Amino acid sequence: MDKKELINSGKVKSVFASDNPDEVIIEFRDDMTAGDGERKEVMNNKGAYNAIISSKIFKVLEEKGIATQFIDLPEPNVMIAKKLEMIPIEVIVRNIATGSLVRKYPIADGTRLEPPIVQMDFKADEYHDPMLNDSLIRALGIATQEEVDILTEKALKINEILTEFFADVGIILVDYKVEFGKDKDGNILLGDEISPDGCRLWDSETLEMLDKELFRKGKDNEVMDAYIEVYNRIIPDDEKVI
Repeated sequence: MDKKELINSGKVKSVFASDNPDEVIIEFRDDMTAGDGERKEVMNNKGAYNAIISSKIFKVLEEKGIATQFIDLPEPNVMIAKKLEMIPIEVIVRNIATGSLVRKYPIADGTRLEPPIVQMDFKADEYHDPMLNDSLIRALGIATQEEVDILTEKALKINEILTEFFADVGIILVDYKVEFGKDKDGNILLGDEISPDGCRLWDSETLEMLDKELFRKGKDNEVMDAYIEVYNRIIPDDEKVI
């Protein structure tokens, strides 16, 4: 895969230009970070597992009518994607109360949230990703009210699809974050990734964590086993490449 100039290097992914000006090449690296990047480790094949999991989820969502930036996965850790102008909002959908929600609000850990909570955070490490509301979004010029409504609608639809998708393989989708961007025609597409890096996933029977929270809790030796478990559950044997 021929990569052109580096467009952006984030905490765990690098984005390169491609021969097609409407496409980019996204390299999923083996970096694992926490605390706005303050803590960082390298974990063997982590990038490949996330890229394959994300590509599978994007394909499932596309089949259900959610437009994404995904085009192809020519290598286990390399994704070809539509070039998007990313909207600097992390859209977080919470099905079960845990993490920062129970630290900041009087909600008991483990409470099932019906309906789910949709939270929007300003994607900016230097400001520690503060929570947004509609007025702040307008004041910052991040998005119009119509676009905010579209993000909310898409995030909830994604939640319906993925809650069922994960339940079918014995996983509870506790919460997750997604990001969106605009293509060259102004269409809002799902971008970035959906993987154990940005989801809380619990085993349906044991409630064992199968996501990045293990790394946040210092259980580094359990992280890749969890990611591989998710991979093995959602990727059919005839689609496995690692």
